[in-house]
Amino acid sequence: MRLTPQQVGDYHRNGYVFPVRVLSADDASHYRRRLESHEAQAGKPLQGNFRHKTHLLFTWADELVHHPAILDAVEDVIGPDILCWTTNFFIKEASSPGFVSWHQDSTYWGLDPDDVITAWVAFTEVTPDNGCMQFIPGSHKVEQLPHVDTFHRDNLLSRGQEIAVEVDKSSAVGIPLKAGEMSLHHIKLVHGSDANRTLDRRIGLAIRYIPTYVRQTKVRDSAMLVRGSDNYHHFDYEPRPVADLDDAALAAHQESVNRQVKALYSGTDKQAFRA
Repeated sequence: MRLTPQQVGDYHRNGYVFPVRVLSADDASHYRRRLESHEAQAGKPLQGNFRHKTHLLFTWADELVHHPAILDAVEDVIGPDILCWTTNFFIKEASSPGFVSWHQDSTYWGLDPDDVITAWVAFTEVTPDNGCMQFIPGSHKVEQLPHVDTFHRDNLLSRGQEIAVEVDKSSAVGIPLKAGEMSLHHIKLVHGSDANRTLDRRIGLAIRYIPTYVRQTKVRDSAMLVRGSDNYHHFDYEPRPVADLDDAALAAHQESVNRQVKALYSGTDKQAFRA
């Protein structure tokens, strides 16, 4: 076990556990350099569709979703047969207004049952000043809460969705992380984060893992088998990238993102992730 029995109990009781050290500080810096090397070549920050399902585009992101330390901790919670459903970069630029409203991940994902876990891996130090996540302990035990779409330009969520009822912020717990640490949280946990008020970027990669028995209720979806075996075949399998941004990787990524957009944006006229 990567997690202690107490940490596993904390996850089931509170809906989250942190911090879990999965990378050294040097390794975290290495992955940040790989990301920022691509951004330098592209001449712009990672944005739009490239922030989603990033592990299908870059070999270094694929390495992370298969990282033994991450998967060992995830296995301690959801079992040995694991699919990576998606990855999402949450990057808050220095002194920027970007924020994440109070929400539950489960609102538009279409995954059933709700045994879905996010491994949020910090590439940089994450603090209250640069917009660390805040969790409402135990909120994963309530039923799905109503949300409204705002499509606010500074909201980092796909639909700018936010909970339509009052959130008791007095019980919120901040989740600071050092570079190379991660937090784990449940799909229904109420969480959000503030803007980055510092002079450096805040970079985190959210990896969404599911047990193989979980199914997609909206579309025929795809995912990557990263550990164990799949006796259910609810998802089409995604290929690992052989080289960064080669033709095969770009094609696989586009096909997979198109499926996910149909699920996440169902009921709207959106055809792609926001920039």
